Amino acid sequence: MIRPKVSIAINNYNYDRYLAQAIESALDQTYANVEVIVVDDGSTDRSRQVIECYRDRIIPVYKANGGQASAFNAGFAASTGEIVCFLDADDMFLPEKAAAIVDAISDPTVMQWCFHPLQLANAQMQPMEPILQLGETYPVDVRQDVTKGKLKGKLPFAIPATSGLCFTRSLLSKILPMPEAESILLNDSFLQFAALGIAPGIALDHPLALQRVHGSNAYTANSASERINAPIRILTAAALRDRFPSTKQFANCWFADGLGLYWKLGGVDAAIQPWVDRYRSELSPTEACVIWMRATYRRLKP
Repeated sequence: MIRPKVSIAINNYNYDRYLAQAIESALDQTYANVEVIVVDDGSTDRSRQVIECYRDRIIPVYKANGGQASAFNAGFAASTGEIVCFLDADDMFLPEKAAAIVDAISDPTVMQWCFHPLQLANAQMQPMEPILQLGETYPVDVRQDVTKGKLKGKLPFAIPATSGLCFTRSLLSKILPMPEAESILLNDSFLQFAALGIAPGIALDHPLALQRVHGSNAYTANSASERINAPIRILTAAALRDRFPSTKQFANCWFADGLGLYWKLGGVDAAIQPWVDRYRSELSPTEACVIWMRATYRRLKP
């Protein structure tokens, strides 16, 4: 039986001090049929020198800085695997990661994505808080819940960040390329909720990667920041509604939450205002009223 190829796409921007560890963790998989793509998103540090040290073992992709969304697009475009796993350059995969994902997605025509938790670690990659592991796998199909816009309480797991996301190529070809925006404003949230909204998948309860928490990865360290979450919700909602009409109700909820956060902060950022205006222009009067009420509640919520 031919085992599927697994593509590991590493996205990097100015993480030269961590990049080698990420690459080594991708190359040191116990599963043999793996290719490693490293996308450098216009780094200005020594990242290129680090990547060149591995040139004969990886597929390097150098591009101008365009944000995480553009790095996802470039990594997928350079990949050839039937299964694609994303890895942030400051994180590391455990050696058994690829093998576990292949086993989990045993029938890619049924299970089209696999998510798993991340073990938080400090800057030296020493684990911080242990994760309860029961060795469980959870088949998940919340497409109807996303269509209804009511996902809260429907998932038996916490949705992981980038390094815990894996997809079949057939599914990812429907999601990518994704709209591109600078910095992390349009990020892995689009991948997460697009997958949940259009395909069934499987969740594992054991971590297969280490997520490094350090001073430079602002989103990991400040995931509750309203200033960060507000634009992410607006942009993700707009992208989901445009690409996948079946996610409209869910997108409206996220748009309302992002708008309410902005109102709490004093107003929408100038760079995000065109996205807000366009989204509003496409709403029915009923949708606009519901979103206004939800945004008001979000603004007043402590």
